[in-house]
Amino acid sequence: MPTRAASYFHRGGETPLLGSTIAEHFLAIVSQFPEREAIVSLPQQCRLSYQQLSAAIDELARGLLGIGFTKGDRIGIWSTNNIEWLLLQMATARIGIILVNINPAYRPRELAYALERSEVQGLFVIPGFRSSDYVSMLQELIPELQNNTTRITSKALPKLQRIVLYDPLSPLQTKIPSPGFTSWQEVMQTAQTISQQQLEQQTLKLDRDDVINIQYTSGTTGFPKAVMLSHFNILNNAWFSARAMHFTEQDRLLVCVPFYHCFGMVLANLLCFSVGACVVISSEHFDAEKALQTVEQEKCTAIHGVPTMFIAELELDNFSTFNLSSLRTGIMAGAPCPPELMKRVIQDMHCSEILIGYGETEASPLTHLTTRDDSFERRINTVGRNLPHQEVKIVDTETGLTVPLGEIGEICFRGYHVMRGYYGEPEKTAETINEAGWLYSGDLGTMDEHGYVQITGRRKEMIIRGGENIYPREIEDVIFGHPAVAQVAVFGVPDDFYGEQVAAWIELHSGETLTEEELREFCKDNMAHFKIPEYIRFVKEFPMTVTGKLQKFKMREEMLQGRTA
Repeated sequence: MPTRAASYFHRGGETPLLGSTIAEHFLAIVSQFPEREAIVSLPQQCRLSYQQLSAAIDELARGLLGIGFTKGDRIGIWSTNNIEWLLLQMATARIGIILVNINPAYRPRELAYALERSEVQGLFVIPGFRSSDYVSMLQELIPELQNNTTRITSKALPKLQRIVLYDPLSPLQTKIPSPGFTSWQEVMQTAQTISQQQLEQQTLKLDRDDVINIQYTSGTTGFPKAVMLSHFNILNNAWFSARAMHFTEQDRLLVCVPFYHCFGMVLANLLCFSVGACVVISSEHFDAEKALQTVEQEKCTAIHGVPTMFIAELELDNFSTFNLSSLRTGIMAGAPCPPELMKRVIQDMHCSEILIGYGETEASPLTHLTTRDDSFERRINTVGRNLPHQEVKIVDTETGLTVPLGEIGEICFRGYHVMRGYYGEPEKTAETINEAGWLYSGDLGTMDEHGYVQITGRRKEMIIRGGENIYPREIEDVIFGHPAVAQVAVFGVPDDFYGEQVAAWIELHSGETLTEEELREFCKDNMAHFKIPEYIRFVKEFPMTVTGKLQKFKMREEMLQGRTA
């Protein structure tokens, strides 16, 4: 008879965990590799060595202190990938300010929620992104920006004190649209009022267990929750991930994933800085052709991405014209990774050591990773084993007891990487992390006798579209706000390119009419573009249980039957 403990797995590892803060570890790397290239941003035509990067980080950190921010304060960043984003990431870690990552695709409603939920006191923002005018959105949310003062007093967002506007493509010529904005240059000018000694004193006050980052995620309730991560959480996760990739100061990583994700901020930026490698930015947002051009030009040795990014790169008409021979490794994660895609990345992109990663924001984020020494079957059919100093078990979703090897259950984690909790939501934290410290992932999977895990599904209703986590309840709340809508159910359906697409079943009030296009236009003003349903069906009734609960799995099955008929 198999024992329940059979699917419990722990990896101690011979290498001890890092006990330093992010700032302490980074300064040690700078002293070791001062002249090595730390970051290259092709859109900004800028290159910085580790010594230059460290000086720029310190100047910004002194500027933050100069305008009144200090340890424990929360500063948000609403921007695409650029050097300033990275500088702010490291400068806040230098002095203990909590960086709050904000999705560049957010609309005003989503932005307001994020700023209010994490009680953001400062916000760094670019003028806009694609069709989104960030300045106009902020002026709509905060009319007080028109007042003749840079210290904001907002009725809607009482904690928010200052908004810093910067243009990464014209850093010395940022135009301030109204008195309520502060320019990047003004922040830098105040740096002169803070000495290097004062900066060092701030760093000495930091502890490795201090919360240093807030990232937004969500559960079945559908409302985004603010995940609190510490120095200890993310520095160790980045460093052990780098070791698993055999990353050194010789490596150059092309970062296609957005910085606001844990994938970009931790497994790209911090991963590189933990060993002295180089971060390479090809564009402010993903562009498949520019990515491959950059690999060739900068001789990148690694590339990260979600499956859709690799598909887009491989499907370029001129793919064969790029010299990708410098590539060796990288991480593919964020959505199920098809075996055929892995084969093409290994063969056609020369990524012989490409790895599959799995995790979640609440786990800092990586919990599992394949290795270059794994068999090909394991590399394409599993997410590998948990990283060192982490524990994992598979439990029965009804009883909570550990299941035998090979049986499906919910994947749970315990270790240094488990978040400090959800900001301001102790009850939600307790629902996710039990008294013994186990984090319940909401994902279903199996484990073999060697600790290799296969993901079989999700207990959560979360949809993963092209690496973006989408939560049905959030979309349902928006659609339900339309006056013609009586009831709505949102769920995911499989998609060959994005992994999943958003589908919505909608029942209208009697006598009301509404078209798909009208509904999508309504959604555009209230949610990010990737959340807008691809498939919309107007129905007279929903499949339900006898207790009145919607049966989304039946809706999904019917949608799939309709698409294949």
